[in-house]
Amino acid sequence: MKFLSNSHMLLPLLALALTAVFPLDFVFGSGTSAYQVEGAAEEDGRTPSIWDVFAHAGLISSLYVSLNSWRIWQDVYIYSFTAGHSGVAAGNVACDQYHKYKEDVKLMADMGLEAYRFSISWSRLLPSGRGPINVKGLQYYNSLIDELITHGIQPHVTLHHFDLPQALEDEYGGWLSQEIVRGFTAYADTCFKEFGDRVSHWTTINEVNVFALGGYDQGITPPARCSPPFGLNCTNGNSSIEPYIAVHNMLLAHASATNLYKQQYKFKQHGSVGISVYTYGVVPLTNSVEDKQATARVNDFYIGWILHPLVFGDYPETMKTNVGSRLPAFTEEESEQVKGAFDFFGVINYMTLYIKDDSSSLKPNVQDFTTDMAVEMTCQMTPHRSSLEDTTRVKYLSSYIEAVLHSIRNGSNVKGYFQWSFMDVFELFGGYEKSFGLFYVDFKDPYLKRSPKLSAHWYSSFLIGTLHHPSDHHMLHLDHLTTSMFIMLSCRL
Repeated sequence: MKFLSNSHMLLPLLALALTAVFPLDFVFGSGTSAYQVEGAAEEDGRTPSIWDVFAHAGLISSLYVSLNSWRIWQDVYIYSFTAGHSGVAAGNVACDQYHKYKEDVKLMADMGLEAYRFSISWSRLLPSGRGPINVKGLQYYNSLIDELITHGIQPHVTLHHFDLPQALEDEYGGWLSQEIVRGFTAYADTCFKEFGDRVSHWTTINEVNVFALGGYDQGITPPARCSPPFGLNCTNGNSSIEPYIAVHNMLLAHASATNLYKQQYKFKQHGSVGISVYTYGVVPLTNSVEDKQATARVNDFYIGWILHPLVFGDYPETMKTNVGSRLPAFTEEESEQVKGAFDFFGVINYMTLYIKDDSSSLKPNVQDFTTDMAVEMTCQMTPHRSSLEDTTRVKYLSSYIEAVLHSIRNGSNVKGYFQWSFMDVFELFGGYEKSFGLFYVDFKDPYLKRSPKLSAHWYSSFLIGTLHHPSDHHMLHLDHLTTSMFIMLSCRL
């Protein structure tokens, strides 16, 4: 596939503002996840994940969904599709990367990607969630990894992306049971052993906070657990306590897998292990003391909930005060295991929100994460369109890359930037009706044709320019610039 020459990129590159130097080891990439792109959901031994069950239950449907009561309302109408996408919106076919991975890797190489962030389907590799490896699943991931490396693209692997094997959910309640710590560690051990000779960058769990809130508070993501009055169509769960239990177990599982890697693999594989957290840029709605304090609470609840234990060994004091006994406590041994159990943090960001204090929600009644945080958050997703002229995404990419550069110059140890997503995928919120891809995927086409959007051309021009610059450094031309990003922050205690 041909990409536009620089002369065709004048529109988004009119105002070249500065020439930027990124560190030698800085990488630019893009990402997807297993259930969102692979398809082949019932092929070659793969078993259902909690995301399969969630989607096939019709829970991604024509509803107006309040994302965790964050006052951000999104229309997620899902339509039937021809080709492989008919009936209930699900990832059975998705982008069919399971069969088209060579084509996709060639597209990545042609546009100059340095790295590809993808996830492994736990239930494809270990259909029972444990025990014998599925040979076909192992073969697929080995082939994908080898294909990336052959084309000079770094594989960055996520172990869990909203897709716990349904077998483990059924057996012991998944992330609500401490048994998951041992199960996840064994799964991670398998991945380190089988792929670690070629994979040096591991993310244990994607968007820990969003997974817990959507899945155990509001019930709008897998495994769809919640309780009234907080969730939607709740049948099982407890919104007041389960999100905190799930995150606690995810932190323990992450720490266990990370420490295993450090003890048994790092000395020979020389890789790094991190975790990703969903973040907002947050700004006080007014200059009042209350709104400024509320903004600090948002950072404590959304970011500190995950990162504070990893850095300091315990949850933020604000959370301990507001949540009280519903927040699990680390034992002294667990605190020591969790503290320092990371090489990097993945920061995922889509938007900025304005924060208003809502301390009145802290009443002695039924509580959940939102009322515990005691704020109001006010704020757009891009519909899946056939138009390839996504000029706003180009501006977004450009602006965020420039912001990353400024953060590095201000002392942040940022190691990489991963745009989401490489192609239009089956989105967690909105299925096939929301679009973040550099490549448009025609989901009505039996061959699921990929077509580059303007953003793909821009990103390619940007990357090829850096790779072909005569300097030993990455020289990047930025305009006043832009979709979601995953940036890697390497951290030192």
